[in-house]
Amino acid sequence: MDLFRTAAAALSAAAAASFARSEYEKRHFVTETFEISSDKLKTPERNLVFLSDLHSNEFGEENERLLRAIDRIRPDAVLIGGDMMVCKKGKLDLTVCLNLVERLASKYPVYYANGNHEERMNREREHYGNSYDRFREALEQAGVTYLSDCSACLGEDMRITGCNMKERYYRHRFTVPQMEEGELERHVGKADRERFQILMLHSPLFFDCCRRWGADLTLCGHFHGGTIRLPFLGGVMTPQYQFFLPECAGTHEKGGKYMAVSRGLGTHSINIRLNNRPQLLVVRLKRKIT
Repeated sequence: MDLFRTAAAALSAAAAASFARSEYEKRHFVTETFEISSDKLKTPERNLVFLSDLHSNEFGEENERLLRAIDRIRPDAVLIGGDMMVCKKGKLDLTVCLNLVERLASKYPVYYANGNHEERMNREREHYGNSYDRFREALEQAGVTYLSDCSACLGEDMRITGCNMKERYYRHRFTVPQMEEGELERHVGKADRERFQILMLHSPLFFDCCRRWGADLTLCGHFHGGTIRLPFLGGVMTPQYQFFLPECAGTHEKGGKYMAVSRGLGTHSINIRLNNRPQLLVVRLKRKIT
């Protein structure tokens, strides 16, 4: 009995410590930088901030700590990869997202692409009415470039594309789904092979498709870094029940093409983070000297 009580006390203490650590991590983001170079770039150096999966989280009142961190970076542009709110039946509040993005747009060029929560708001209008239209209109009025299956140029040497994904790619469970041949081109047309091509696609499961399409850099999120990260093993589980998936966070390279996967800034259904602090991702792009 004493052994049982000792074990139970130890487990309780470990659970309490894990809970406390998770609560701390959810409130304290880290800023991390990823650097690549390309001979397509004409400007010597650009700093881009990539935000994803905020899910209405706040770091300080009205996200003041997050805004101050971005101001210290002084980015040439802010790219947003979707899921900045929680869109669930009976639960939709756009206030935090709109306030943050509008304040960013007052200082920096902002490019916004959809995640699955924005797509759900647009698709399920029987539940959300015209919330998506009002949300998009508010951001565009604030000066945001809204990239819903379309592209825009940043300077003369860079093109940014935002691609929406079909619902079935998000609902696929346990295994990695295959994207249909030509799917990206049907959504956003051909890649720009002359400019440095950035593609924002919310899920990181389709890197091979993105690089074959022509993306020099693919920016993703969606998996929140695997929720719990373990040394040497990485993220434990994605929302689609893939376990220890290498692509759930970090940077990846194949054939001279790159993918950067944000660990995100918030949580929603699984409200846990362990060894997985929210991430403010800086992408430093440099002209390759040949």
